[in-house]
Amino acid sequence: MAATLFVDLSIILLLVIVFSTLAKILRQPLILGYILAGIAASPLFLDALPPPESLSIFSEMGVAVLLFIVGLNLNPQVIREVGMISSITAVGQVAFTSLAGYAIMLLFGFPHVTSLYVSVAFSFSSTIIVMKLLSDKGELDALHGRIAIGFLLVQDVLAILLMVIIPSLSGVDMTVSFHLFALQGLGILLIIFFLGIHLLPRLMQHIAHSQEYLMLFAISWCFTLASVFYFLGLSIEVGALLAGVTLASSSYRHEISSRLRPLRDFFIVMFFITLGSRMVFSSISAYAFPIAALSLFVLLGNPLIVLLIMRLVGYSTRTGFLMGLAIAQISEFSLILIALGAQLGHVSQEIVSLVTVVGLITIAGSSYLILYSQQIYRALSPLLRIFDLIGPRTAREASPDREQHDIILFGSNRIGLTLIESLRRTRKSFLVIDFNPDTIARLQKMGVPCRYGDAGNPEMLEDLNLAGVKMVLSTIPDRDINILLVRRIRAANRDAIILVVSNHLQDSLKVYEAGASYVVMPHFIAAHHTSAMIEEFAFNIDKFLKYKATHLHSLRRKEALHKQGFPS
Repeated sequence: MAATLFVDLSIILLLVIVFSTLAKILRQPLILGYILAGIAASPLFLDALPPPESLSIFSEMGVAVLLFIVGLNLNPQVIREVGMISSITAVGQVAFTSLAGYAIMLLFGFPHVTSLYVSVAFSFSSTIIVMKLLSDKGELDALHGRIAIGFLLVQDVLAILLMVIIPSLSGVDMTVSFHLFALQGLGILLIIFFLGIHLLPRLMQHIAHSQEYLMLFAISWCFTLASVFYFLGLSIEVGALLAGVTLASSSYRHEISSRLRPLRDFFIVMFFITLGSRMVFSSISAYAFPIAALSLFVLLGNPLIVLLIMRLVGYSTRTGFLMGLAIAQISEFSLILIALGAQLGHVSQEIVSLVTVVGLITIAGSSYLILYSQQIYRALSPLLRIFDLIGPRTAREASPDREQHDIILFGSNRIGLTLIESLRRTRKSFLVIDFNPDTIARLQKMGVPCRYGDAGNPEMLEDLNLAGVKMVLSTIPDRDINILLVRRIRAANRDAIILVVSNHLQDSLKVYEAGASYVVMPHFIAAHHTSAMIEEFAFNIDKFLKYKATHLHSLRRKEALHKQGFPS
């Protein structure tokens, strides 16, 4: 039995490698490779699956570890920093997507319970995929990237709440079930709150002396609390999540999270393999039209919903559009939620297959939407101007600025704030342009001359008096935006000094070709600065300590600005 299981797992892992390699070649998320490996290993093809109970155990362990790590990141301080816009957008998008998806499912003749499950499942986007692709593009620090992080965090919280509630309301008497759930939940939360505040912090101080012991404790704590929830008739997944939440305020959470990620990645593979292996292909052809309609709804409808909401609260069309493209796929939580519904007997295995196929299509499609989002926006920008008529305009987008400025700074991020301090000391006239309305409001309170605007919007650039400007600074590390800026400025002013920021060597060369005066590469500058310190200070500790005091003073000033809401 053990030898057979070992061989089956070996075959499955080889299939995962094959399909994951194919996914990487096609620049697709590895999740697609995992699901395709499950399909290939199913009885329809190679029939190389281990016993269902063994695969199910691995799958549940993967989901438990995934949710445990999610819980570790649900630090109250992080949740406070999510921001109102992320919360409004996430809640609004989940609500509108659920209603629209529910209507689509009913139009195709699906039962009410099935329609409700599928529509809610389709309202969640993939944290793993969005974070990975935005990180690869260097857009996590962009405005739409920062909003997306908070947006996905709020969605994760909503998805987890559903996973808590659904199993508890699966009985016949919904009123009794709800009251029992409320009492059980309140009692357990009180106990967990007590442990998390009073017992675990002291315990962790002793455990953390050994990193190996710390990891063993974290795994044991995760599975123990999940098992307690199981024996109480509640969800294993919720138990694992709350186990992570109890450690979320611990200073050791980052170490625990980083050490458990390889374990999570291995076991979560089994969950997606299980999904793929259980797909019912006979139902897919019958559901061809619903699959096509639902896939188009997720790929096109979700971005439009997000764009409308963000325009209504005053963000630019470009920010709303890029944000919408980022979340145009269904989530790993969507698949977990629909699998939970099948486990409880609320939906059939055919519906799980339908959702999985839509997941495959939307994950693949959205990967390209994210990778080529800037190009897509530029191609569609003439059509997207209609959204400029929606929501507040003048307060945040300002009228054309033909006033003469010596210096224009695009982007008030971490680098931009330091530059603003220097620009004030030069006593030259300058203007700061940023497309985050909250940043503009804070700069106005500080008395900094600024205006709302998107550096990637050619019409906004035409409103500026570029012909008379002496210097232009761009702290936006986006290659395409910087090339657009440089070309527009050079067309109006051949003598202006143009300094831009870039994080990648090839991007820097392209911007130089466009006509930039100098391209700042923060990583190279940090290396040169450190080298210069070593050469100048050598082994003189007093010089290092003197420089440290100056640096600490600067950092504390930046910390004060961070408390006002500026990037740290």
